[in-house]
Amino acid sequence: MKKEKIILGIDPGTTIMGFGLIKVVGKSMTFLQLNELDLKKYKDHYLKLKYIFERTVELIDTYHPDEIAIEAPFFGKNVQSMLKLGRAQGVAMAAGLSREIPVTEYSPKKIKMAITGNGNASKEQVARMLQSTLGLKSLPKNLDSTDGLAAAVCHFYNEGRVEVGKSYSGWASFVKQNEGRVKK
Repeated sequence: MKKEKIILGIDPGTTIMGFGLIKVVGKSMTFLQLNELDLKKYKDHYLKLKYIFERTVELIDTYHPDEIAIEAPFFGKNVQSMLKLGRAQGVAMAAGLSREIPVTEYSPKKIKMAITGNGNASKEQVARMLQSTLGLKSLPKNLDSTDGLAAAVCHFYNEGRVEVGKSYSGWASFVKQNEGRVKK
């Protein structure tokens, strides 16, 4: 019998959190879900973080993913934006870790490279390649959801490789791999 698993991919954001799910059976994947959490209407940053956590837990409780792949924030010049993105990513990771689901993060460049073969591909190129690969009938208006799906597909493509990014199987694993970040 072929092993079956579900991978949840997340593109964290404080305006829109994109996510996608794929089902893997053996060495093939099929599309399950693609959507986004629209946070534009909320002004309070902490309220947005609460909704990111709750939506991620809801996805976990609904689809029971075996693994989570998350896009790491890119390095920008605006420190406040980076801080907000890092918090959004951390909250999504915490939701997965609270359910003891392994989390792996990938750089945007690595995700684009896995999907299109070009680490500098546009969001549109990534979306079109996913549409072709997974047989999606149409693409969403906002491409944040395809970015989340791309993280899941990237994780599938990188399975079994030694260096796939940082991977955490629980809080203890996260702390151990990030000892320099822990205040004593």
